[in-house]
Amino acid sequence: MIKMKDLTLGYKKEKILKNINLNVKKGEFVGIIGSSGAGKSTLLMSVTGGIKVFDGKFEVLNNDMKGIKKKDLVKLRKQIGIIFQGYYLVDRLSVLDNIVSGMLKDIPLSRALIKHYREKELKKAKELMEIVSIQKHSFKRCDELSGGQRQRVAIARALAANPKIILADEPIAALDQKSAKKVMNILKKVNQELGVTIIGNFHHIDVAQEYCDRILGINKGKIIFDGKGEELTEEILDQIYEDDKSYLSDSDDDN
Repeated sequence: MIKMKDLTLGYKKEKILKNINLNVKKGEFVGIIGSSGAGKSTLLMSVTGGIKVFDGKFEVLNNDMKGIKKKDLVKLRKQIGIIFQGYYLVDRLSVLDNIVSGMLKDIPLSRALIKHYREKELKKAKELMEIVSIQKHSFKRCDELSGGQRQRVAIARALAANPKIILADEPIAALDQKSAKKVMNILKKVNQELGVTIIGNFHHIDVAQEYCDRILGINKGKIIFDGKGEELTEEILDQIYEDDKSYLSDSDDDN
């Protein structure tokens, strides 16, 4: 689904990621770890085509990302769902309305503005609410929900567009341990039962080890580890984080 070969990426004239070689297959759950500023978010968001390609080969869902046409990029982005740490929901709207907004590519704007949803759209929204266990709050405004509940709404909204890939940018960083576990269990369910490929950035190494099939360790714009969670040794973690020892306390942090 995603292929990178000898890839260098960045912004304007600045090269952030260098000589990246990566092949993500359909149905994988990939976690990215590394210090702040290592290039985790750049690698993640490059899948949407928003990062400049300097050198190498880069394909996403059979699209050549080097020089991709605008119309093809629009089509590609419709197949990618994104979940952010900050949720990015419309607080004054209900859970239902926020989820249906994820179907806007299939719903005319005129109908969306007056909230005139068809039966099939409501049915799909209800199914998604059940997947993320938020159906009891379908008519609540999103600003009345807890952080964990809001993130579950964000997952349902991302799924509303039938994505082939979901990018999760620090999806549990702002959540307590109990809420984080619920969100991660839902992401794993989406990955395993719906077959959606998921790639996420995680501060907590133990979370990545528990839920991800594969972990990428990044340091200074380079992938220096690509393997299973159980293969992460203290020596490898020292190579990924170097002098940044914050990951040691993160594993025991309830936040």
